Amino acid sequence: MTRWSGTAGFQGRPAPVASSRLTSAIAASLAIGALALCLVVTLTLLSSNITMATPVPA
Repeated sequence: MTRWSGTAGFQGRPAPVASSRLTSAIAASLAIGALALCLVVTLTLLSSNITMATPVPA
């Protein structure tokens, strides 16, 4: 079995997969999504703590 150079593995020159603008746009959207998720989790925890702190009328 003969191995041809550059056809498999990490040999040869890497080809660009995406443009830098696309990479930056994906990174920005992931950052915004992470911040939104943190905000939702924070608001959920705060609202549950407020609900647990209020006394239940008997």
